[in-house]
Amino acid sequence: MTSTPSQRQLFASISRRLLCSLAVALAAVPALAQGIDTLRIGYQKSASLLALQKAQGTLDKRLAALNVAIKWVEFPAGPQLLEGLNVGSVDVGFVGEAPPIFAQAAGANFVYIGNDPAAPEAEAIVVPKDSPIKSVTELKGKKVALNKGSNVHYLLVRALEKAGLKYTDITPVFLPPADARAAFEKGAVDAWVIWDPFLAAVEKQTGARIVTDGRGVVNNYAYYLAERQYSARHPRVIQALFEDSVEQGRWLKANLRRAATLIAPLQGLEVDVVELSLKRYQFGVVPLTPQVAAEQQKIADAFFELKLIPKPIRIVDALPATSVTAQAR
Repeated sequence: MTSTPSQRQLFASISRRLLCSLAVALAAVPALAQGIDTLRIGYQKSASLLALQKAQGTLDKRLAALNVAIKWVEFPAGPQLLEGLNVGSVDVGFVGEAPPIFAQAAGANFVYIGNDPAAPEAEAIVVPKDSPIKSVTELKGKKVALNKGSNVHYLLVRALEKAGLKYTDITPVFLPPADARAAFEKGAVDAWVIWDPFLAAVEKQTGARIVTDGRGVVNNYAYYLAERQYSARHPRVIQALFEDSVEQGRWLKANLRRAATLIAPLQGLEVDVVELSLKRYQFGVVPLTPQVAAEQQKIADAFFELKLIPKPIRIVDALPATSVTAQAR
């Protein structure tokens, strides 16, 4: 049957309408997806609690009730995570004491939203098992590897000071953890300042000796940070993050071996290594107190005095105008 010109025009009109309707429907898909907010969490493999939350999916379930999905963004260390926070690739991050100070000095836009309890045993200065070095004093004139701008940077500064040495008495060799481990094993450096679980790994796997850890030297707090606008606009999300972190932290401490078994594959480490590191970390996030902020200010002042940061900073400038969450219980 041959169609007439008018029929062909009708068919063409119907086809255009169908295509138009399909285009509108497809265009609506992203709009519907936008109804679900996304929390982008910056984390490191060494952040064992976040690794557990990611593996267990507990935070995903909690935030799903708020119509929020999670995107986990991995970084090799704290300084890189802070850069990600500053350029807008993550909304919330978890790091040690020093990275936020370097980032704030560089003009990064973030706020401190919480901290875990002090864990001074979870970072240390180590030497090879056959090294003649027995004390921090003997590091004078030696090459010491560390991740620049990380929490262990302050441990090194204070440990040297306690031993009567200056920061300039040693030669810092700035390397990320994986490269530092290689240099340490090859003997390219004399000592390594590192945090768990990398600390536990080098102890268990190479017999490395701890010259000193943070006890009596530093607090080694760990901080939750957020992009300033995100923190102000999404207090319920921050609250949910804190609540899940507290609950999972309690479960972790009560089930160390089970937690280590779950976390070990994510960190690429043996279960015994992870279990040792979990024993030395403390969990239980709370909003920053004036006392903790004052301790962080001491670190910032010390870094400025050593010319490690280009200008003095005020930690209070990186605190939320009002608390975005009550203490999780």
